[in-house]
Amino acid sequence: MTAYDRVRTARSTQRPTAQDYITGIFSTFIELHGDRRYRDDSAIMGGIAYLKDRPVTVIGIEKGHDTIERMKRSFGAPEPEGYRKALRLMKQAEKFHRPVILFVDTSGAYCGIGAEERGQGQAIAENLMTMMGLRTPEISILIGEGGSGGALALAVSDRVWMLENAVYSVISPEGCASILYKDAAEAPKAAENLCLTADDALRLGVAERVISEEGLGTPEFYRTLADDLEKEIAILEGTDDLTERRYQRFRAFGRFNKETR
Repeated sequence: MTAYDRVRTARSTQRPTAQDYITGIFSTFIELHGDRRYRDDSAIMGGIAYLKDRPVTVIGIEKGHDTIERMKRSFGAPEPEGYRKALRLMKQAEKFHRPVILFVDTSGAYCGIGAEERGQGQAIAENLMTMMGLRTPEISILIGEGGSGGALALAVSDRVWMLENAVYSVISPEGCASILYKDAAEAPKAAENLCLTADDALRLGVAERVISEEGLGTPEFYRTLADDLEKEIAILEGTDDLTERRYQRFRAFGRFNKETR
């Protein structure tokens, strides 16, 4: 598959959404709403769940399945209230010593005038800063699109995993092509140069693991992922200097060597 083939696959409406992962992996999920400042944003869902017998906080960017639900959820493009809701839940998780598991699937943060007026950039920046110092384990899983700061706002974690057909990029291939080549039709070329695939992210150290999509959406797939999450959380909970290691993980991005050329 080409890089742009993977972009199209990541965008497929047939892929499981965050809600499917939450239902498939966790035995119980109690959804919490609102940012305690303005309103609830249904593009981000989150709450308290049980990973087997372990209480965790779960947050996911939800695109929806059919047209009506996708419109309700802004096609997975969160507004400031969504990021502030996520921030509230992460701080709550830290207070009660719950690990945080995040599912990321967005083309980017909502770019409407109202979102900008209510502090979209500040909301994203506040998430980045808080997640870097959060004193509880964080695991982010990119399950589809990982677009720009809208995705990064839920991915400053100890571990970043990606589905094999997920993508992670500072800009969409179409947007990049429009800027660099003055033609959105050059998106396939831009996708190759953006190094946005899961394999690219693994090679560059942006992600720690690429998850096979064999059996995607089946009960066995979710059981295996639940087992892997449980094991990884146990490792992270036994790690000294968790926040320092997380900081150094991100400081290492962009270092040039022969292996990452």
